Amino acid sequence: MTEQNEPQRRIVVGVDGSPSSIDALRWAVDQARTRGAVIEALTAWQYPVSTGWTVPIEAYEDLAAITRKVLDDAIVQAAGSACPVEIRPRVVQGGTVSCLLEAARGADLLVVGSRGHGGFVGALLGSVSGHCVQHAPCPVVVVRHSTA
Repeated sequence: MTEQNEPQRRIVVGVDGSPSSIDALRWAVDQARTRGAVIEALTAWQYPVSTGWTVPIEAYEDLAAITRKVLDDAIVQAAGSACPVEIRPRVVQGGTVSCLLEAARGADLLVVGSRGHGGFVGALLGSVSGHCVQHAPCPVVVVRHSTA
């Protein structure tokens, strides 16, 4: 419990349903329990963009609902039904990096998973975790997926 004038501690976690993001959420639950923080589990979505062909927007009208289901399933998988901390699910429309960086304003910690594309491949593809580490307004923890 926080004092009346003290802002609530908050940990933002990027969740996309991947094994590494579920591991990141598990890690954040442990941290939130020890810090007395709430978790903001954030998933971002956007309409696909491509050059040379178009798809009617009606084909994607349920993207927000599909994304919310992915988020809800990841929360259950990571924290179970008897989670010891409050998790606030949040689905936002926009690019993943910009949405995470915006959500991290005022947060105690930003936690993201890493799919393990390092080195040359990571440099070519770009990296959500790399951008967050470089530009976040708060400390960032990158959690790698453990196959064990």
